[in-house]
Amino acid sequence: MKTRIGSYPRVCVEGGGRAVVSQAGAVLLLDTVRKTGLDQAISAALSPWRKPRAVHDPGKVLLDVALAVALGGDCLVDVGMLRAEPGVFGPVASDPTVSRLIDTLATAGDKALAALRSARADVREYVWKLAGAAAPDAGQQVIVDLVGVLVLAHSEKQDAAATWKKTFGHHPLMGFVDHGAGGSGEPVAALLRPGNAGSNTAADHITTAQLALAQLPKKFRRGRQTLIRCDSGGGTHEFTAWLTKRGRWLSYSVGMTITDAIHQAVLKVPACAWTVAVEPGGEIRDGAWVAELDGDVLKDWPKGMRLIVRKEHPHPGAQLRFTDADGMRLTCFATNTKNTPIAALELCHRQRARAEDRIRAARATGLRNPPLHDSAQNQIWLEIVQIALVLLAWMPMLALTGTARLWEPRRLRLRLLSAAAQLVTTARRRHLRFARHWPWTDVITQAIQRLAALPNPD
Repeated sequence: MKTRIGSYPRVCVEGGGRAVVSQAGAVLLLDTVRKTGLDQAISAALSPWRKPRAVHDPGKVLLDVALAVALGGDCLVDVGMLRAEPGVFGPVASDPTVSRLIDTLATAGDKALAALRSARADVREYVWKLAGAAAPDAGQQVIVDLVGVLVLAHSEKQDAAATWKKTFGHHPLMGFVDHGAGGSGEPVAALLRPGNAGSNTAADHITTAQLALAQLPKKFRRGRQTLIRCDSGGGTHEFTAWLTKRGRWLSYSVGMTITDAIHQAVLKVPACAWTVAVEPGGEIRDGAWVAELDGDVLKDWPKGMRLIVRKEHPHPGAQLRFTDADGMRLTCFATNTKNTPIAALELCHRQRARAEDRIRAARATGLRNPPLHDSAQNQIWLEIVQIALVLLAWMPMLALTGTARLWEPRRLRLRLLSAAAQLVTTARRRHLRFARHWPWTDVITQAIQRLAALPNPD
């Protein structure tokens, strides 16, 4: 009897296997690209930078890098995992060709960025129409979350500096469209900033908001049906004045710093004026109350602003601040939404916490450490990261249902995108056969069927 060593069966490993495709689940992303027309849009946008006798299309080169990032890559050379599977991904440019394209686009600067952003905006409007009831604008309102992200740098990169958290790197400001409780979210803006950039710089918030609005369908680029949501970094006079400028009329929900004037106003609120906070299902939130402030605290702020404060018992282990009162943690935000109960407004603002999930997904999709040296190159890298995140948001929105619709990039990679398959050629057609025993093969095949049922782009 042979003695078994260890807890796992022993297998013999050897090279030379054929007709097996790794990362075969990436066909979900390829079908998403094909059905949305993203490849055609980016190819057309980058056509001015294609040399007359070039072999590789700049649009496909950039999209290949974005696909590699969506599959878990974190640098340009990771496009090699696509190059290893030409039967699925087609011809992929060499590493020097990819590097030269990034340098060319970085040299072009704002012109190249504008072309890429315009292509994404056009495709986004088409994708939202395809998604129907699953689209973020299905409720006739679009919520855009603005959030700052601290990105580490492990070498002397341009504009890398010490951050307010005593780290070293960059401090980009990003915008995400919230897909709601039944979905995830997609990026619509990314502004690369030095590590020492302020969290409440109004000019940067205005620029990022402009970039985000330009990505939305035209009817959402102004008006109350678009809600700009952010933390206290956006609670400045300049930014709120810009949001409410005549002709723009955007809705907003921005966090506010608890100043001494607000603290004193909270102490004067009578007990009968406090309303219990609520949870998303409508049930009462234990130990939390909300109230609306008025009077002098709204002086010098835009007309129509409502100032809402929440008091809540601190979580176990949390320490109170000087701005808290009566053993309660105080938070405050401002909004211009009318005819809505303050408990519902507070719940909507509290759901801005979903932006933290979007940050986590972005960090796991190329944002953790921008790999290039120059700021112009890293800004192009941010555009690549946005394309990768967009694909990871559009594919579930168009093809997945149930709990799979909520999976973040890491889980999508682990369960779907990393699945291997056998590549079989029959009657001049290539077929991918996923393993029958893989628990999520049905999810993959059903998602591909849903994508196949969508109309082809014009």
